[in-house]
Amino acid sequence: MRILVTNDDGIEAEGLHALVRACERVGEVTVVAPHHDRSASGHSITLHKPLRVQPARIPGARAEAWAATGTPADCVLLAVYGLLPARPDVVLCGINLGPNIGHDLTYSGTVSGAMEAAVLGIPAIAVSLDAEADPQYEVAASFAAALAEQVCRRGMPPDALLNVNVPNLDASRIRGVQVTRQSGRRYRSRLERRTDPRGRPYYWIAGERTSPEDAEPGTDSHALSHGFVSVTPLQMDLTHPALLSALVGWELDGLLPRR
Repeated sequence: MRILVTNDDGIEAEGLHALVRACERVGEVTVVAPHHDRSASGHSITLHKPLRVQPARIPGARAEAWAATGTPADCVLLAVYGLLPARPDVVLCGINLGPNIGHDLTYSGTVSGAMEAAVLGIPAIAVSLDAEADPQYEVAASFAAALAEQVCRRGMPPDALLNVNVPNLDASRIRGVQVTRQSGRRYRSRLERRTDPRGRPYYWIAGERTSPEDAEPGTDSHALSHGFVSVTPLQMDLTHPALLSALVGWELDGLLPRR
């Protein structure tokens, strides 16, 4: 099993290192990851400047590794089209420090790295840990490696990926695994206006987490807050089926300017 590992926290991130070491127990691992933190970079690729890579080393691992100047999506493209002798069987992106649930998915570099693999037709898994401090990566890394084996054995539909979130708990305290759907917004956004020493305004985009009690059962947020690993299947087709049907009755041809 050929495994490509990337992330958005950068090549030096402990979560990446833990994931690589776990994946080496089940397959042949190659790493292409950003050379610095690219969190919240979304599904962006670099088109207007060159990308550079340099060899890197993963502590405690044998894997061939490169650090790249691009985003997580760039790293997947670099690996598949330039650095690897053969396409990987599965791509893992993580382990992110902090969860990626709800509307976070649209911003997440972790999820977007897996999305780029899905665009290329490669099964992919995004892995995140629900921790802000004192992360315990071992459980998440072990689960992700075992899940990668399952994915390669069972297969996945085209353009699909799995978004995995793991509680920051010892294995004995994790209550199990739930297959979930994406929850709603997890932050209340706010904009802070401040003034620099020259009297000019500047702004910080900030947010506050909503209460876990607000999450609906069956969602990623609800599972995670109740001590379960959340596994959410995602797809690249963003079409809204109900609105698609409704739009047919809008008689949109009538909005065109008459000749």
